Amino acid sequence: MQHAPPEPSRFLEFLEKHCRSLSLVLVLFASMRIVSTYTVFNHTADEPAHIACGMEWLDKGVYTLEAQHPPLARVASAVGPYLLGARTVYSPQTARDWLLLDGAAILYHGRHYDLTLALSRLGILPFFWVGCLVVYLWGRRYFNGAIAVPAVFLFSFMPPVLAHAGLSTTDMALTAFLGAAFLSGYIWLEEPTRRHAVWFGICTALMMLSKFSGMAFLPVSVGLALLWYMATDRPGAGRLWRVTRDRLPTLALAVLVACLTIWAGYRFSFGKADFSSIRLPAPELYQGIEEVMYHNSAGHPGYLLGERRSTGFWYFYEVALAVKTPLGFLVLLFAGVFLAFRHRRYYRELWPPLLFAAGILLVGAFSRINIGIRHVLPVYMGFSLVAAAALARGIENAGGKRWVIAGAGAMTLWMAVSSLIGHPDYLAYFNELADSRPENILVDSDLDWGQDVKRLSARLKQVHAKEVAFTSLITADLEGEHGFPHRTAGYPNVPSHGWNAIGKTYWKEYRLGLFDTHPGVTPWPDRVPEQEQIGKSILLYYFP
Repeated sequence: MQHAPPEPSRFLEFLEKHCRSLSLVLVLFASMRIVSTYTVFNHTADEPAHIACGMEWLDKGVYTLEAQHPPLARVASAVGPYLLGARTVYSPQTARDWLLLDGAAILYHGRHYDLTLALSRLGILPFFWVGCLVVYLWGRRYFNGAIAVPAVFLFSFMPPVLAHAGLSTTDMALTAFLGAAFLSGYIWLEEPTRRHAVWFGICTALMMLSKFSGMAFLPVSVGLALLWYMATDRPGAGRLWRVTRDRLPTLALAVLVACLTIWAGYRFSFGKADFSSIRLPAPELYQGIEEVMYHNSAGHPGYLLGERRSTGFWYFYEVALAVKTPLGFLVLLFAGVFLAFRHRRYYRELWPPLLFAAGILLVGAFSRINIGIRHVLPVYMGFSLVAAAALARGIENAGGKRWVIAGAGAMTLWMAVSSLIGHPDYLAYFNELADSRPENILVDSDLDWGQDVKRLSARLKQVHAKEVAFTSLITADLEGEHGFPHRTAGYPNVPSHGWNAIGKTYWKEYRLGLFDTHPGVTPWPDRVPEQEQIGKSILLYYFP
């Protein structure tokens, strides 16, 4: 005797009833996946600099090494090494080398590198928890528990999110608190109480203490949301004035709380900023903003689809999202976007998370610093809510059509399997659109951020290599601390005799050190068939 399949609504009712516990299980499972990567990969290119700056804040009580990034995530990444006894080391080098050498010295302090690096990365994990909490609260408040749970699932299974939640960098902190600032501001606009204003101020301050790009992302996302409100609700001038007037007192409270929190993040420092002859609170804040603006105007070397530019690509992040996001997720996202446009009033709550992500991508289109999807990582918060709504509404409105339910289940399963198969190489994850040569599309922190040096060392020991030609992307003591054989720099136009290792970023973006100064010279990996791949990011060759 065959039994009829259970009603889809029962499944949604189950999600609604157990939304808290299910979300907690998802976050714990994702946390275990993140922590399990800590000792698989060595430090990446940027981690030592962040750790060094955070250590100075803890050890010296100042923040002078580099102001381009604010201190919140950096301090969090330095807490673990600090508790192990590591302290600031000042090296007599140029500014950039100074940071990287100091950070590497901190990681090698006490000769327990894996433990120090793991504890440093553990300081970033709470930001991932905050990000998941924001997704859950957003889904629970403006949709329901049956959408909040799949939204947390989609966000916590997203490979780029898992990757950067496991590194001592600033990107996960920005993701968490940019989402928190937008959501808390949204709630405050609806209910302008003092409590909501205080939370809005705190979240906005923590966003600014995470990464300065949030200062561009948040206003643009909020501006798009306000334009959407004006276009859909059409409030008259009188109503608009009353709404604004009623919120001014609590807005002033939010601004005051934000200013005090930011100042506390800079240890209540006082000093002269470059643009002023008078002493101001937190002068490092103004210096950091100025450095970011200069960096963006000057540009940064970038790589996309085989082309190298220092001025950025307006379509960089759209391409990155297309190849770095699991395809099952993209299908659900497109379904959610379709619902938002097709049934604008019925699916009204889809628009704020959609516009939150759209504002981030709009700012990204004008950025001249295109070095990884990590710079727009917060879009996955809004996209997860939109995709989860499409999933839940599809099941709810299936009307007994098994193919609809099967399709929704297939996309969810595709997303889950794709994410699990990618373990532990979340940083270098690419979907099926990238084929087997993702280095022809993206490199840098999307593929090769120097994370596979430990794997290369293990392979060189296995083959009993006595020497290797290899230029490292990271600042590290490869021979003394990571067990490398004698290392030489190698040549860009011809391989060295014996073992040669090439990182994909150094090959594709930096052209083995040639850049564009030798247009007539072709890097030798362009002409030589691939022999062996180490991890996802390094190619290994042997020439007798």
